[in-house]
Amino acid sequence: MKNGIIYLSIILFSQGALAQQSGQELENWCGTAQRMNAMLENPEQAQSLLKDEMTRQKELLNGSVAPKGTIYKIPIVFHILHNNGSENVEEDQIFNALDVINRDFRLQNADTADVIALFQPIMGDVEIEFVLATKAPNGECFRGYTRTESPLTSQGDDGGAQVDAIRNGNDVYQGNWPSNRYLNIFVIDDAGGAGGYTNYPNDWGGTDMSNGIWILHTQFGEIGTSSLGGGRSLTHECGHWLNLRHTWGNSNNPGLASNCNEDDLVSDTPNCRGSAGGCNLGDNACGSVANIQNYMDYSLSCQSMFTEGQVDRMRDAIISSVGGRNNLWTQQNLDLTGATGTQYLCNAEFTANKTAICAGETVQFTDQSFNVVNGWTWAFDGGNPATSTAQNPSVTYDTPGLYQVVLDASDGVNTDLEAKVAYIRVLPASAQLPFLETFENFSTLTNIDEWEVINEGGNGFELETTTGHTGTKCARLINNGQPDGTLDELSANALDLSNVSQLTLSFRYAYKRKNSSDDDWFRVFVTNDCGDNWAVRKTLHGFQLSTLTQSSSFTPSSQADWTTVHMTNITSSYWVDDFRYKFSFEAGGGNNFFIDNINIYEGAPSDDLIVGLEEPGGLSGLIVYPNPVEDELSVAFTLNNAQSSRLQIQDVSGKITQAHVVHANAGSNTVFIDTKALAQGMYFLTIQTGDTAQTVRFVVK
Repeated sequence: MKNGIIYLSIILFSQGALAQQSGQELENWCGTAQRMNAMLENPEQAQSLLKDEMTRQKELLNGSVAPKGTIYKIPIVFHILHNNGSENVEEDQIFNALDVINRDFRLQNADTADVIALFQPIMGDVEIEFVLATKAPNGECFRGYTRTESPLTSQGDDGGAQVDAIRNGNDVYQGNWPSNRYLNIFVIDDAGGAGGYTNYPNDWGGTDMSNGIWILHTQFGEIGTSSLGGGRSLTHECGHWLNLRHTWGNSNNPGLASNCNEDDLVSDTPNCRGSAGGCNLGDNACGSVANIQNYMDYSLSCQSMFTEGQVDRMRDAIISSVGGRNNLWTQQNLDLTGATGTQYLCNAEFTANKTAICAGETVQFTDQSFNVVNGWTWAFDGGNPATSTAQNPSVTYDTPGLYQVVLDASDGVNTDLEAKVAYIRVLPASAQLPFLETFENFSTLTNIDEWEVINEGGNGFELETTTGHTGTKCARLINNGQPDGTLDELSANALDLSNVSQLTLSFRYAYKRKNSSDDDWFRVFVTNDCGDNWAVRKTLHGFQLSTLTQSSSFTPSSQADWTTVHMTNITSSYWVDDFRYKFSFEAGGGNNFFIDNINIYEGAPSDDLIVGLEEPGGLSGLIVYPNPVEDELSVAFTLNNAQSSRLQIQDVSGKITQAHVVHANAGSNTVFIDTKALAQGMYFLTIQTGDTAQTVRFVVK
């Protein structure tokens, strides 16, 4: 290792100039060099970095040396920044990434046997171990990783914005995770075009958590979304975080002849051009054989070692006050961060593969307790078995009802209990048609037999008691101000459709957008296997939901605010004895949503909301769209009063190809007709209400 304050100052500033002159980069596997050289272009940051180097040199001159045989333990936290894509890596991949860097830093990787004879004698055990932190800055116990949902995971040009998203939105502790207490690893989908990057130890950013490591999920660990070659990327970035340069110097330009004149400040790594991704073990273009197999090269397929000189430099960094690295491994900090290696149970937790089932079905429970658990005592109200000591039991429920599940977990010393009330819903026997839901008989929608409210963290569907379509009650979702992407569902019990020959599902909804850019989604799902598999049968999005806007919080004030939808596309494959359906609303910046008078029936009208065919209809405003149509025709019309209406499609020969009877409501109505089975050509749609009929022409393309 080269020493000397004057020499180091020259290196720092000459490499800043190199960053401006190097031209097009050959590789962008690692972005650390660009990041640090960019700092050198800022006079204040450059001065701060020079001061850091002087501090390190003074510490060395004063005899600050990391003794051999001392193992330094570093608390590490993985922050998963995702947008519900593959970048939301599984727990197994997280722990695998931890295993890989510990293996590499302790010289326990099997491929050291492949290191060429020239470098075998100087392979170094760094004697640094990364230990999963299990206490957040507020003292709360956690698994050692956080998850934050944000589209910023794919916007890597601003790593600071990504860190801010994690700081303000993660699921464990929202605030700063100080860099002198934790090594923060940010697992992302985009790192500004690089595979990963970090900062050399420095005091410029203080103890802000952004003094960590950014890494692509595809170069994180050796399993899951990553690969064997990509798994060494985090080892490489940890080397930078501990003050190592690339073996060819402080640039991101391997393979250049000019690199022979650059130095990485480590004495036993020969000057080299650097590998641009290959693995030429005999490369001696700079005079000496290059250490291509070094973790700080770009030889993805054969990286397998640090040198003893690199080990010395990293151990100097870990005991230096620069960047607060010397606080990380203190016993006080290990205790504060829960990284002592003594694990314990701090939270009992579990999930189920499904929470709403038909009688006689089986639920698979999965223990998710952490951090250490070796004993499980389960209690299943209404289940068979009623108790279990298995870690992940399967339980059958035969009797309809709402049932509690309790898990009492233990690590042999500590215990913790998790009870979920009304967690398993065993549906009653399938109801018969006709079905009408007005919500008038309910005092709440919480923990009732008839409806299941599925809430992913927003407000959830609830009972509205002051307004409805025909009464004073309906189901309401307070969507005004919900975060984009929040998903809420209202799921119904089973219906027996085994003997129907024609089916219509009708409902009334009220909604106004807050502004023209709203992106709310409303979907209707159906299932023919009691909820194991769901299919979308209706989607209304944005202005399809409403052409009207109201900037304030919306509540319907008259029937004119309600729209009636008739669905006739629930086909015979769903005419089973355990048919179910659910309404799903995905927030996109819009307004409140209301639903009422859910009506499922066969053929002619059969509930109190329907007025007979003899009543005058007052039909007007008949429109069909899109026209030409391909898969589904929307038929919009207005009636003066509620009315059974017949919709009939004829081809040009006069043959009736489809006929539907719907229970149309007073006001605006929209009927969606499946046209996928119609051949290309011209058709006529006729709608008749009482003694009134109108016909429009449309084309199937």
